[in-house]
Amino acid sequence: MSSRRRTVLITGASRGLGRATAVRLAAAGWEVLAGVRDPDAGKALAAESPQITPVELDVTDAAQLAGLPDRLPPRLDALVNNAGIGMAGPVEAVPLEDVRRQFEVNVIGQLAVTQAALPHLRAARGHIVFVSSINGRVAIPMSGPYNASKAALESLADNLRVELRPWGIEVVLIEPGIHDTDPWRQMLDLLDETAAALSPEHRDLYAGHIAAQRTMCAKLQQRTAPPRNVAAAVERVLNTARPRARRLVGNDARILNAMRAALPTRVLDAVWARNMGLRKPGRASS
Repeated sequence: MSSRRRTVLITGASRGLGRATAVRLAAAGWEVLAGVRDPDAGKALAAESPQITPVELDVTDAAQLAGLPDRLPPRLDALVNNAGIGMAGPVEAVPLEDVRRQFEVNVIGQLAVTQAALPHLRAARGHIVFVSSINGRVAIPMSGPYNASKAALESLADNLRVELRPWGIEVVLIEPGIHDTDPWRQMLDLLDETAAALSPEHRDLYAGHIAAQRTMCAKLQQRTAPPRNVAAAVERVLNTARPRARRLVGNDARILNAMRAALPTRVLDAVWARNMGLRKPGRASS
């Protein structure tokens, strides 16, 4: 008698980390429900493997979220919450509607999908994986709303891990560093758009910050890791009965986390400021 194929729902599966994870798990024998916003992207993904079934899913669409339980099998072995967006810029100047959008996708949308899927995960004693970021542990300057959304996501995951313990549901955070995805390929264009959207006053105040960020991002773009590294980390988690609660992916993520643990907050602040060429104003002599 053949055993039942394990089934996983992956959000944000049309590109980047989500796509790499969908393709890898399908190749490993999983039945993959690939959450996509664009039906054409879903068709392209389905062409990769007969074991990938596209599911039209915008994690901010109330109607799609309400109908999600009816599109899931009675037993769901895993949920990979991967959908997410990011933005750059100084906290002082970020439009509040953009901050709301950041949290709506990266936090509320993830929670909504998890709530919809939990009865199915409970039936299978399944795994929940949140694709977070090292930014959830380390507040990298000029990425304030993104950092905050990932920190909030990590807090929710920490709560869920304890609350779902009676049903044997494992909750794991994947915390990647920089990987070769569309957002990182387009980062310099994003910074240009961010600068252009600033008021003249803020553009003048933060010109040095943005210039330093452009220089740093141009260097980091040369060191991005392949998305398959994150996909491999997700697969290892799903194949482990009791996985670690957090899994850093990438040397850059491990280095930043070590710095956060070893350095006092003020010292780490000074490191960031020095890297961005920022100086405190001189004190007036008495």
